[in-house]
Amino acid sequence: MKLNFNILRSSIAVIAIAATALSADAQATGSSSSSSIRRGGRESREAASGPQVTQRMQQFYQDDASQNDASMQWMRIIYRTLDLEDPANSALYFPEEAVEGEENLFRLIMHLLADGKIEAYEYVDGRENFTERNRLNVAETLDRFYIPYTLAKGSTEKNPRYEIQDDDIPSYEILSYYIIERWTFDTRTNRKEVKVEAICPVLHRAGDFGAEAMKYPMFWVRLEPLRPYLASQDIFIDDDNNLAKYTYDDFFAMNLYKGDIYKTRNHSGKSLMQLYPTPESLKQAQDSIQKRLDSYDANLWVPTREELIAAREAREAAEAETVSEDTADKTPKARVPRRNPRNKQPKVKAQKEPKAPKASSGNAVRSVRRRK
Repeated sequence: MKLNFNILRSSIAVIAIAATALSADAQATGSSSSSSIRRGGRESREAASGPQVTQRMQQFYQDDASQNDASMQWMRIIYRTLDLEDPANSALYFPEEAVEGEENLFRLIMHLLADGKIEAYEYVDGRENFTERNRLNVAETLDRFYIPYTLAKGSTEKNPRYEIQDDDIPSYEILSYYIIERWTFDTRTNRKEVKVEAICPVLHRAGDFGAEAMKYPMFWVRLEPLRPYLASQDIFIDDDNNLAKYTYDDFFAMNLYKGDIYKTRNHSGKSLMQLYPTPESLKQAQDSIQKRLDSYDANLWVPTREELIAAREAREAAEAETVSEDTADKTPKARVPRRNPRNKQPKVKAQKEPKAPKASSGNAVRSVRRRK
């Protein structure tokens, strides 16, 4: 009985020690969790003070942009110009001044470029090459377009950073953009896709003495590293609905813009205006290229039974309409009296007057000459 009591006492001691250890762990866990919560709240407030893009977000868009060329059956590179005076593209221009955290596309690009978060490349007409050799020197570009700047805090010679005031950014002079589209047909998904690969802001700056404004393409920016920042900027594209339901990334991913084709990738590197100098031939070439782009995948598939029936019914209806028109043309028409082309009145024969009867010989007339 004494042995059992000792065993019981030792068991109680072990249980007490375990409970103490668990209590200490719980207190440590609680303090660490509370400190992590406080730290997380401070970090979230700091992150809310400026646009931040996480590594996971960048990786998401990089994986989304990756595509294997081996699975492509067809590809074509198209260059377009987006006129910001077109209502379809006005979302890229407004607001002219940054208000309540909202800014137009050019301001967003310039702030990211000055802060070293994205890279830009020199604009070389006909030879777009996004390599380290053509990487843009930000300071030289700012000097070239007379944009004031100062060195930002933390700037180094290897990683320069610049600070540009909002009033010094000439967003009101960016009246158009150049974009590069990549049209592909992927055999893995059996889908035709259109993606914007790069964008170039075009500066419209008037010369001296009231001369007409000249266009100055500034630089190329690849859309892939820009997409995480575009996805964090809400915009509205309809004046009838002021709710910002889209982002800049949606605007380009859903092809909500409207622009004319000014070039296609070719061996000579010439634009459509160089190949088709007259306005009529240029417009015809643009329409022909756009029609081929839209209808490329229409001829890749065997039509279904419903499509064949619909095509046959449409053909029969067209033939029936043609037959009815031919029948109407062969219906005899009412005869219309022929008109005199000269509007002359028909000639009427004049009736001869009856001759007076001759005097008979018995009715002689006596001479009234004077007799001697």
